[in-house]
Amino acid sequence: MSEGAIFAKKPELALAQSKFAALNGTPQQREDALRKLVDGIKQDKMAAFHAQLVTEGVLGKNAALQKELNAASEAELVSLDKKVEEAKEEEGDLEQNESCIHRAVFLAQIGEEEKAHAAYEDILQRATTTLNQKLDIVFGKLRLALFYSKPQVIQKEIKRAHELVDKGGDWDRRNRLKAIECIWHCSQRQFKEASTLFIECLSTFASPELMPMSEFICHGALACAVVMTRSEIKKKVIDAPEVVEVVGAIPNVDKMLRSLYDCRYADFFVALAGVETDHLSVSRYLFVHRRFLTREMRIRSYAQLLESYLSLTIKSMADSFGVTQEFIDEELSRFVAAGRLHCVIDKVGGIVVTNRPDTKNAQYQGMIKQGDILLNRIQKLSGIISM
Repeated sequence: MSEGAIFAKKPELALAQSKFAALNGTPQQREDALRKLVDGIKQDKMAAFHAQLVTEGVLGKNAALQKELNAASEAELVSLDKKVEEAKEEEGDLEQNESCIHRAVFLAQIGEEEKAHAAYEDILQRATTTLNQKLDIVFGKLRLALFYSKPQVIQKEIKRAHELVDKGGDWDRRNRLKAIECIWHCSQRQFKEASTLFIECLSTFASPELMPMSEFICHGALACAVVMTRSEIKKKVIDAPEVVEVVGAIPNVDKMLRSLYDCRYADFFVALAGVETDHLSVSRYLFVHRRFLTREMRIRSYAQLLESYLSLTIKSMADSFGVTQEFIDEELSRFVAAGRLHCVIDKVGGIVVTNRPDTKNAQYQGMIKQGDILLNRIQKLSGIISM
């Protein structure tokens, strides 16, 4: 089977990203995205996808292009149908399945979502379909679900992929599944799970059909930045050779992580704004979490600065972040009220006093609570035994 069919690299997920950027990016980002969309549609003969974008108002109506795409896709389908029939007459079960997979991949490529899913499922249910073919089909269905943002289908196919991989999937397919799961967890704001998978498959990433290496590192690094400790981020992300290799493509992400680690908070704020504009605002997977991510990173930076002092002036803190005193006062007030920062603001004195939680007392109270639960369970058990 050809490499293209093995991992079903169609439809191109980059085009779904371009569509998103065309709707949510800056004017320059929108212009670039629209150009990439049209080029990709022409290259892959995406008649159905082009018609969908015109209906949604993403692209303007172009009857000549639509006619050209229809003719090209129909001619290719006729050719693939002929190959399927020839395989049925002259080849074995394996070759027949391969020819049908090629046809399903092409349906996915041109944007026939429902027909492609049906074609994949038909092959998947055949008794003659091998384990590797089933895995390739599930990966194809996963790509379709990711392309059209179908959460329920993605969850279903990830579960199915795990079941098949556990039966004998090779290392490469296992690694590809980890990369897909990492991005999926990012899209669901499950950053702890995403960070774990990111670290596991960072050094062996081999899924350029999912997204370029630099974009994968961008998503994974942002997930790590929210949930990992400062030392872990330094060791596992900032200094990772794979990350260092692509920092030129994601300069604001690198600057954000390094400036936070080095306590250069004014630089951190500038880099965080750049991350939001260049990445969060145009990422299909992180767009809905952009405010959460930027808020969590701000809280993290405030907590890191406050951790070094018993008290400091609001002016000093504002100067450290390169913002006004009014901004810092408003930010701290909101986060203190929400219980996210452990400090008290003295408006009269113009200072911030830290009041770190007593961890030992919290552990003591937790132990007492767990002890009460255990005693209650023992009493219930003794009552049952005495009966």
